[in-house]
Formats: sequence, C-alpha cells, structure tokens
Amino acid sequence: MLTLQILREQTSTVIVGLKKRNFKDAEVIVEQIIENDRLRRETQNTLDSLKGKSNADSKKIGELMKSGKVNEATALRASVAADKDKLKSLEESLTGFEKKQQDILYKIPNVPASIVPPGKSAEDNITVHQQGTIPTLGGEAIPHWELIKKYDIIDFDLGIKIAGAGFPVYKGKGARLQRALINFFLNEAGNAGYREMQPPILVNEASGYGTGQLPDKEGQMYFVNEDGLYLIPTAEVPITNLYRDVILNEDELPIKNVAYTPCFRREAGSWGAHVRGLNRLHQFDKVEIVQVTKPEDSYQTLEVMCAHVQGLLEKLELPYRKLLLCGGDMGFNSAVTYDMEVYSAAQQRWLEVSSVSNFETFQANRLKLRYKNKEGKMQLLHTLNGSALALPRIVAALLENNQTPEGIRIPKALIPYTGFDMIN
Repeated sequence: MLTLQILREQTSTVIVGLKKRNFKDAEVIVEQIIENDRLRRETQNTLDSLKGKSNADSKKIGELMKSGKVNEATALRASVAADKDKLKSLEESLTGFEKKQQDILYKIPNVPASIVPPGKSAEDNITVHQQGTIPTLGGEAIPHWELIKKYDIIDFDLGIKIAGAGFPVYKGKGARLQRALINFFLNEAGNAGYREMQPPILVNEASGYGTGQLPDKEGQMYFVNEDGLYLIPTAEVPITNLYRDVILNEDELPIKNVAYTPCFRREAGSWGAHVRGLNRLHQFDKVEIVQVTKPEDSYQTLEVMCAHVQGLLEKLELPYRKLLLCGGDMGFNSAVTYDMEVYSAAQQRWLEVSSVSNFETFQANRLKLRYKNKEGKMQLLHTLNGSALALPRIVAALLENNQTPEGIRIPKALIPYTGFDMIN
C-alpha cells in the first residue's frame, strides 16, 4: 500500500508510474485520495480544536459555579452540550474519511521502479540474460503429458476422480521426484543462509490484506466460508505475515526465510497446449524464499535472490532466461519483478518457473512492519520474495528435455535426492 506521504510529495511520479502499469484513471484516483486526505486532516484539526475548547469550557463551568455565577455556568453548560453533538458528528465524518482513504489505498497498485519498462503484456518484457543450450530432441520426442502416462508417474484422471481438474496424483518415481526437488531446493536455500519455516497453509483475512492478495486476487483464492480462512496461493503470504505489526531492531536485519508449502489457485484455465498437463494447476508444490531488508539494501538483495534461483536452474541443467517484466505484466504489489523461464524442448516454448520481486515498502506499510535504526528513528522496511522454485513446470521441462530411448535421465544434482538416475 502506498503511503500518503509519497502520494502527497511525489504525486507526479506516482501518476507516471501508474500509467506505466496502464492503471486506469490514475490522475483521478490519486487526486481523489489526496483530496480525501485533505478533508480528513481538516476534520481532524477541527475535532481536536473543538475537543480542547469543550474540555476548557467544562472546567470553567465548575469555576463559575463556585463563584456563584449560576446563569453564566448554565449558558456555558448548554454550549458544551451543543459542542458534544458537533464532536459526535465530526467523529463520524472522520471515520468516513478514514474508511474511504483505506478503501482507495487498497485498490492502488505499487508504483513501478524506474528500471521497469513500459508495456502492456508479456510481449513487452525484456530478456536480460539467457543461459544454457536448448536441447534438440529426436522426432519421437513427446510432451510431458504423454511421458507421464508412458512411465505411469503422474495421473490426472485419478486427480479428477478425487478432486477435479488441476489436482494431479503423483505416483512412484513421480512422487519421489517431487520430494527430491523439494528437499534439493530447501537444502540449497539453507546453504544460502535462509532459515527454514513451516507455516500454516490457511490464512485469515488480515494476512491476505497484509501482503496484498486481498482485495486484488480475492477471486483467485480458495475460501473456507465457515471459518473465514483462505488457502494460500504461495508461502509468501504466511511467511511475510510473521512480521505483521512487528518493530525490528537494525541488528536483526536482514531476515531470510524459506518455506515449502502446497499452493492453491482457483484461476480459471483456458484451452490449449500452453495450459495442458503440468503447465497450470489448481494445487502445486513450491519452495519460496522471503527476505526483509533495510531500504538501502533491497536492490542488491534482489540481485542476490535472482542469482540464487539462476544457480538452481543451472544445477538442474535447464536452459533458462531471465526477464525484466514491463509495467503491464507485473503483479499488483511489485515495484520490480524478474521472471525466470526454462525452455521446454518438446513443447518448444518457454515456461515461467519463478518470479523474484522487490515490493519496496508496499507490503511493509500494509503490515506495519518497521525497524528502529541506531538513531532510534522508525522506518518502513522493504520486503522481497522469490519462487525457488515452483515444481510443476520444472518437472515438465525435466521430463521433456531429458527423455531418451532408454528413459528419462535425472540431472546429477538430483540423483542423491531421488536415489535413481533414470525413470524407465
């Protein structure tokens, strides 16, 4: 959530940034929140002044009564009673302005960083790095949705029977490959200094608002109506909310956490090969890295987090590219996002497997996540997160790129985790 100070002091920059996102009616909405804030502050000042006058008059009534000035005391008492009615009305107005302010602020996305290019869709993203050799497969190569049937390792029909489309059942070496990837990603994060956490996979409404999934992505989240809880779309939500309403000391920073969780997304699929098989699921596994840093450190941290993800892809021997997302393709909360995509040789297309984002103070302002520096001054922190990694499309690319006449080869880095070197 943008701070009012930024909106007031950097109005032109905010409007330009929101236009880079193609945010509709940017000027109108920013002007609306600034005007509402002006009226709120004006009402607050009037309320404070009237409270001071009413308190002073109430004290004076007693003094007048002691002096025998009954008529004056009676008249002043009537004035205080009238002031109480005005105070009630002002308090109701103030509450209205504050609610309107919060409602508008929750609907304004983050302002893109200066390095974010303008654009409307994925076609406008910029490739900043590409690495690895794209494999050339023989004419008998098949996509992963056929490979999983051939080797009986993932079953979509059983998932449909149990839950519905988008909920696969992993079997035998398919299940072991899932577990191997999760352990590999967690161990690599641990070696990089991340503290492993195991959070709940259901969160309350306050947590959804804290990291910005609500109200922006309400329709994409599974909701348990009786309990008022949401199934998480990513471990970022519970992990970052560990620090909601927390004041940290400077020597506690940076905070580095990693978590494995299943993730749940209701997003409707469309027809076509680009969402077939593992390309889009309603339930999937993911390892997430989260950092909380001082503002001056966050962009260096972003590069370090990207390098960590890139290192995982290199160890998995997957060709990949790193994209800087344009304003129109970024998430609601992000100030800057890099996507990592791996090449799927059988599908002959790039598949997104990770997003690494810097939210700057956007989430911290919602969370009231601050730190006290060495001078004792309170300051909002920066939050960052990254997929390290999401499993479905990683599995799809591993299966497709490593298929041979003898079976599917397992990358060397994974063999200690799988206990086998081939799926056959």
